[in-house]
Amino acid sequence: MFELFTPGRTGRSFLTTTPNRWDWALLPLVLVVLALAAYGAMQMARPFVLGQPTPISLDPAVLPYYLLRTILRMFSALGAALLFTFAFAVVATRWKSAEKIMVPLLDVLQSVPILGFQAIAIAPFIALFPGNLLGVECAAVFAIFTSQAWNMAFSLYQSMKTIPPELAEAARVFRLSPWQRFWRLELPYALPALLWNMMMSMSGGWFFLVAAEAISVAGQDIKLPGIGAYIAVAIEQKNGGAIAWAIAAMFAGILLYDQLFFRPLLAWADKFRFEESQGEYAQQSWVLDWGRRSVWIRALTDRMWAALARTLGWFGTPEPVDAAPRVSRFTLSARAIDRIVLALALLGAWRFILFIHAEVGWGEALRVVGLGCITLVRVMLLIGLASLVWVPVAVWIGLRPRYAQAVQALAQFLAAFPVNLMFPLVVYALVHLRLNPNVWLSPLMVFGTQWYILFNVVAGASTLPNELRLAADNLGLTGWLKWKRVYLPAVFPSFVTGAITASGGSWNASIVAEYVTWGKTSLVADGLGSYIKQMTDAGDFHRIALGIGVMCVFVMVLNRFFWRRLYLLAEDRSR
Repeated sequence: MFELFTPGRTGRSFLTTTPNRWDWALLPLVLVVLALAAYGAMQMARPFVLGQPTPISLDPAVLPYYLLRTILRMFSALGAALLFTFAFAVVATRWKSAEKIMVPLLDVLQSVPILGFQAIAIAPFIALFPGNLLGVECAAVFAIFTSQAWNMAFSLYQSMKTIPPELAEAARVFRLSPWQRFWRLELPYALPALLWNMMMSMSGGWFFLVAAEAISVAGQDIKLPGIGAYIAVAIEQKNGGAIAWAIAAMFAGILLYDQLFFRPLLAWADKFRFEESQGEYAQQSWVLDWGRRSVWIRALTDRMWAALARTLGWFGTPEPVDAAPRVSRFTLSARAIDRIVLALALLGAWRFILFIHAEVGWGEALRVVGLGCITLVRVMLLIGLASLVWVPVAVWIGLRPRYAQAVQALAQFLAAFPVNLMFPLVVYALVHLRLNPNVWLSPLMVFGTQWYILFNVVAGASTLPNELRLAADNLGLTGWLKWKRVYLPAVFPSFVTGAITASGGSWNASIVAEYVTWGKTSLVADGLGSYIKQMTDAGDFHRIALGIGVMCVFVMVLNRFFWRRLYLLAEDRSR
């Protein structure tokens, strides 16, 4: 059984311990991080009046400040996404009736473009904090949250659904309460994959950062100080030098939080791997090593883990395993919820039909469905090609932790690279070589989303028990037989999670990829994404709603009849 909360070894107090050299080495780093976070938080709560100009300078000297503001927004969104992930995964795995509602709802939410969330969130947040920049900051954080939360929720949900039966049986034998089961078994088991998805979420936040920090509301353009707004202004002014500086700042930021945050967490979470013996290599982190040698840090963490361990007794244990289950009430409740879901689905379909008939017409609706079919073909073809490329690469990386550490920051940078930074090169190539936009704009859809497959499969391969690998070697399994019998079944649940989130992200990215603009030159590919983008520029709300509604329908049908079946197959194979 895993143990997430390790009680403190002693009752040492932080104030009574004598610092050592590692404490003095870490002290400046901790103070700098705290001071920067406090300064950035103060700047996020400055007075602001709607309509007040928010100039963005392209001077490279302001990039460290912009980088600080951007990273604060992204970590704020990541914290909110983590809380959402815990709540979603627990409810969806505990109650079958809730699962029937929440999983399709998550499919819809991940398919709604970030522009749609932003349009809903801006006005309420500004009204919540009148005369203060904090309202706009909250709107930006919410927009980044919508690009981070869904793959994390899917990852934890998938891990909790595919827990090995021997561990689940042990939890029942020890009579763990649902609260204890989550903290002692489910979260520790899911932690390695969840951390890789958190890294992917941070990269996804970078991918949609321009849309989150360059906000339009009530005819006003609000650009928050940050890397995203810097990139937006650089694109408007066709300033290639500024874009190069933005790329350098983005890489520096990714490298910093990789070393200071994600690398220590991955090295710490290595102890939760589901195996008896450790592999040849383990994750390493200089920050974690320093923290373990520091007297002050160890005293603080001992007290923190002891306090968290006491929370495991907050809720009582469940009924004994031989107690008679109360089936009738749950069955009636499930049937009632099924009827409510069916009624809501029929009501939503009826309202959508009335909206089409009254506002846009059936001819326009059929045209949009046809555009959706074009985008669907692009999405499935690109996800298939990305899987053929990245699944073998991800398995190779995941089985070799020392290489995983070497490529970790680079993979985060590539996943975070905003696709609109490639617009100058794409426009130049397509115009001068006279290439077909319907074909050659398509790879932009999967440029940022293919990394969901890489990160999830790396996480799945890294948790492959070392005993299983040794057994395969002893049996003489090699080549395709070894992949078929060992590697592919082991990473299949993680691949399905990555493919679902990559698919949903590709639908969202189609708005950026099918309509490319650089200066006064625009390249348009036929598809649902370019339709939504053109209607957004034209301010046609009814057709925007039609495009987003059709996109949600396509994603729900695809997930229900394709990805959901793969999920069930992965769940069955894990038992």
